Amino acid sequence: MKMQELKADKRTTVGRKVRQEREQSKIPAVLYGHGITNENLSVDVLAFERVYAEAGESTIIALDTGAGKPVNVLIHNLQKDPLSDQVMHIDFFQVRMDEKIDTEVAFEFVGEAPAVKEFGGVLVRNMESLQISCLPADLPGHVTIDLSTLATYDDRIIVADLSLDDKITLHIPDTTVIALVSPPRTEEEVASLDADVDADVSQVEGVEKEGDDTGEDVTDVTADKKDEKKEEKPAE
Repeated sequence: MKMQELKADKRTTVGRKVRQEREQSKIPAVLYGHGITNENLSVDVLAFERVYAEAGESTIIALDTGAGKPVNVLIHNLQKDPLSDQVMHIDFFQVRMDEKIDTEVAFEFVGEAPAVKEFGGVLVRNMESLQISCLPADLPGHVTIDLSTLATYDDRIIVADLSLDDKITLHIPDTTVIALVSPPRTEEEVASLDADVDADVSQVEGVEKEGDDTGEDVTDVTADKKDEKKEEKPAE
């Protein structure tokens, strides 16, 4: 994959003033790394979205800060607005090409599992990414998982099945299951689940209807209090 390039500008606004950057279609960012001073930057929204769509968070980006030769960075963190999903802040981590990095690489699931298509099974994906260590130049953009190998309920895709460069170090056992297909639930199992849910609901409703711990009837207590008030009222 061709290295993506992104231009960044120096940023002097900090704190609440970064709102001005966003109003100008800029995203506040920070550049940091081993042995370098943190640097406040901003990037154009459209330019970043284009690069991010191609690179994601596991591909080296050539970041041009205007201070000479572009630096190699990874996107280490994105802060997004929970309502609009708009990117509000970016952390760029500057990497050294001769120093190994620890990062996550996303899986790209392709194909269709025959055990799902032919037998009505349920695809179970136990993992969505893989934690690895490698030099930045050896970092893959993603790891492809071919689901067409799941022909029966006994088939598994495990870490040992991955085709990875020998230069990449994994941090989990080779026997870790990535994906499988489980049989659909039987009518008896579904009925059992429904019965368990009904039992739980009835227990909750029973607690809510019982009143206080003494078991005293709330309606009777209220009536008694009303009678007491009538007795206290002076005779006309």
